[in-house]
Amino acid sequence: MSDISQEQKTAQVPPQTRGQQRTGGAHAARPAPTAQGAAQPSGWVGWILYAAMMMVVVGLFQVVVGLTAVFDSGYYLVGQDGLVVEVDYTAWGWVHVALGAVAIAAAVGLLAGQMWARVVGIAMALISSVVNLAFIPAYPLWSVMVITLDVLVIYAIAVHGREMKAA
Repeated sequence: MSDISQEQKTAQVPPQTRGQQRTGGAHAARPAPTAQGAAQPSGWVGWILYAAMMMVVVGLFQVVVGLTAVFDSGYYLVGQDGLVVEVDYTAWGWVHVALGAVAIAAAVGLLAGQMWARVVGIAMALISSVVNLAFIPAYPLWSVMVITLDVLVIYAIAVHGREMKAA
């Protein structure tokens, strides 16, 4: 009796998964290795596409904020002396423009599966979040929104970045 029930259970399991146990949690997100040992992309590649697109959005936001600071420093809620860092809005604006340009370039590299773009993407999102933390007194809602997007980008690249290379 046990031989028949075991045979029926084995027949219901696809041949490529026989003898393997299903795992959950953190191991479920890892791609399955192929016969050659290379990792196959999983559904989590969408996170990398999301991160790249968010890097473009954050980069554009940074450029807009930077150009606003360069051309109209009276636009912000707080005067230059109310910022965390003692710097004029023109210099602060150019910092935002530079951060935005590098973030957009890293997003393009990330879409191509480049390792340097993963490193630059995480670094840029980290720097962007710190810069915007200092910019909160001048423009609170905008800064908090950019910090939130930066955190999501860091998560997506750090956890699932290697899968983009295989895609």
